[in-house]
Amino acid sequence: MAQATVRARAHPTTTTLRPLHDRVLVKRLEEQDAKHGSIFIPDAAQEKPQEGRVIAVGTGKVTEDGTKIPPAVKAGDRILFGKYSGSEVKLDGTEYLIMKEEDVLGILGA
Repeated sequence: MAQATVRARAHPTTTTLRPLHDRVLVKRLEEQDAKHGSIFIPDAAQEKPQEGRVIAVGTGKVTEDGTKIPPAVKAGDRILFGKYSGSEVKLDGTEYLIMKEEDVLGILGA
């Protein structure tokens, strides 16, 4: 089983979750600015970011005739995804999203 390594600020974390087929494992990127103008917005009122880092990808989509389409994203890509995309999972105290590759809107900085 392939392992994906996540480099956090303080210490590296290893997850052994590998998505299947056309699924992508994503870690949300944290909002940088908690102030908008002179108004402070508490964490509970902020929207979750729609930007994330790809941690691991599946092997690709398999069509009806059996051909495999390789994934367009790769581990380490910074992506933009829909507001309600994916399913939230918690592994080793860290929250991740598992989503289909078609839910990825674009690759940032590509």
